[in-house]
Amino acid sequence: MAGSLPAEMPFLEHLEELRWRLFKVALALAIGIGLSFVLIFTKQVDVVALLSEPIRPYLKGPLIVTHPGDLFDIAMDAAITLGLIMASPVIAWQIWGFLSPALYSHERKVVIPALVGAALLFLMGMTLAFKYVVPVTLAFFMNFQSDVVQVMPTVDKYVGFIMSMCLAFGAVFELPVVIALLSALGIVQPEYLAKFRRHAAVGCLIAAAVITPGSDPTSLLLLTVPLYALYEVSITVSR
Repeated sequence: MAGSLPAEMPFLEHLEELRWRLFKVALALAIGIGLSFVLIFTKQVDVVALLSEPIRPYLKGPLIVTHPGDLFDIAMDAAITLGLIMASPVIAWQIWGFLSPALYSHERKVVIPALVGAALLFLMGMTLAFKYVVPVTLAFFMNFQSDVVQVMPTVDKYVGFIMSMCLAFGAVFELPVVIALLSALGIVQPEYLAKFRRHAAVGCLIAAAVITPGSDPTSLLLLTVPLYALYEVSITVSR
């Protein structure tokens, strides 16, 4: 069997170690969320202003709220999200520290690159969505404006739209990591993936058209290319 055998640990010691690691995770979350809360509520970080950048060119006025507590809810959600991001290195390190003794040496060499790659790909997907996909989608929707109708988006629905798009793209960009794990389990073979390249290219084009409805051919191509590139990366990683 490849790799050295993991060292065994008594059950009670496992529980004690888990308790302390959970305590450190909770402490990191508390510090991260607390610091984020201070930054947001002291206006050091204006979340609404940052997220409203893609839609500003199409607004005739400011975004609106329909309830006095909407902005507070958004600020709290943003503080929690930002706190999770700030605490994520500590959380990942504690999870790794707890699980690594149970892994073989060759498995440890695979897990760390997979975790780092997953984080980087997720951030790349969210960045692409916020900087490119969201503006293109908003431009399409705003083309339906009429002189007799004034579009007045509410902050809560707009922020929800932004976050859903960014999270969806972040999830899509996890494709190489998912394929690598499926390959490691023997479920998917690189030869099988390579055989269906043409089908994947058409699928990426259709996905780009669904994600950015009504976009021009250039925009559609610029979105299809990175999606197909992820498929090619997945084949390489699988091998």
